[in-house]
Amino acid sequence: MFKGLGQLGDMAGMMKKAKEMQEKMAEMQNALDTITVTGESGAGLVKATATAKGELTALDIDPSIFDPNEKEVVEDLILAAIKDAQIKASERSQQEMGKITEGLGLPADFKMPF
Repeated sequence: MFKGLGQLGDMAGMMKKAKEMQEKMAEMQNALDTITVTGESGAGLVKATATAKGELTALDIDPSIFDPNEKEVVEDLILAAIKDAQIKASERSQQEMGKITEGLGLPADFKMPF
């Protein structure tokens, strides 16, 4: 298509790839809002749900753990479930990024600037 244009052909190809990457990144950012992960603690007594972007969307607490004498334990379980959800969200986000970078021929461990 750009034969005989030398470096201009390469530049056009690079611009095309950059545009493709930008479009895929925008799609992925939207997708991360719809992908959810669930973190758990206390053998599932506390569950925290978050988007792949790390936004906490739900918290499910089994009523059996509500004992006024165990307030600190309940608080620890809630924090542990939220942290687990955040870790899973980060991992899922990196997985989704990996799909895009692989498709563009970038190294699997390539880190995006966000």
